[in-house]
Amino acid sequence: MSQLSPSTSEPSILSPVKFTQQPKSWLSALWKFSRPHTVIGTSLSVFSLFLLTIAGQYNLSLEPGFGIAPSAFYGLLVTWMACLCGNVYIVGLNQLEDVEIDRINKPSLPLASGAFSRQQAFSIVSMTGILALLLAGSQSGYLLAMVGISLLIGTAYSLPPVRLKRFPFWASFCIFTVRGVVVNLGLFLHFNDGLPIPPKVWALTLFILVFTFAIAIFKDMPDAEGDRQYNISTLTIKLGQQTVFNLSRWTLTVCYGGMAIAGIAGLPGVNSLLLVGLHLGLLGIFWWRSFDVDLTDKTSISSFYQFIWKLFFLEYLLFPLVCF
Repeated sequence: MSQLSPSTSEPSILSPVKFTQQPKSWLSALWKFSRPHTVIGTSLSVFSLFLLTIAGQYNLSLEPGFGIAPSAFYGLLVTWMACLCGNVYIVGLNQLEDVEIDRINKPSLPLASGAFSRQQAFSIVSMTGILALLLAGSQSGYLLAMVGISLLIGTAYSLPPVRLKRFPFWASFCIFTVRGVVVNLGLFLHFNDGLPIPPKVWALTLFILVFTFAIAIFKDMPDAEGDRQYNISTLTIKLGQQTVFNLSRWTLTVCYGGMAIAGIAGLPGVNSLLLVGLHLGLLGIFWWRSFDVDLTDKTSISSFYQFIWKLFFLEYLLFPLVCF
């Protein structure tokens, strides 16, 4: 495996794109490099936790800005930028260490295709990592701790000699710990300026924690060929696609069923009827969609994986709705 360095020794399929010569192509490559589905997930988590926080802090009005102080919107913007920079650092570092594997599994990624040189990718990863910490530190200790822990876990996930992604348990642990616990609780503590954490935030955190576990075990299914060649031991390699597919389905069933039970039990601060109805409806759609997956077709598996991410996005949109 390659080490994290600005070396440009590996061959390129394309000539690297330079911003000064082809700004549109460079920005398009940067968008792919940032892994758009993770950028969307990160953005929605920031805005969702902000909305959950202001639902308890502000008496919203129809005045411009909904009665929220402009400083709160400025803080939201800086927080969002810090989290986006952290996101690009984590996914970019993973691509720097997985160029050979990505040429098999994800050949359209900028490093795998040669649209970015290793030097360009190294510069982007370094700059976004530093910016993430600086922006977070300008806001609060809670945000700095959240971003710092996320970057540390993301580094341990990808970078040798630790490279936790080699081990199924630790790979999943890294993903659901960051997405499920660190991000949600860290963002709420930042926006809320500390404790207490209300039951509705714990409910969302637990939902995202279990949901992210399903994403973590499912994400390697389309990449089995490259992982097998480079001795990346994933649950798909160890247990087989059908077993992992069924495990992810039942994990998400626990997610949606658990949230519905929380609504029936009377989770404080939410519209219980809406909470139960939405989650049972989405559970039904999920199972209906899962029956169309062809586990012998990589395209079908990848499409269903993206569908799972869309459900993840939707939760961050819907949960604040049931809290207002």
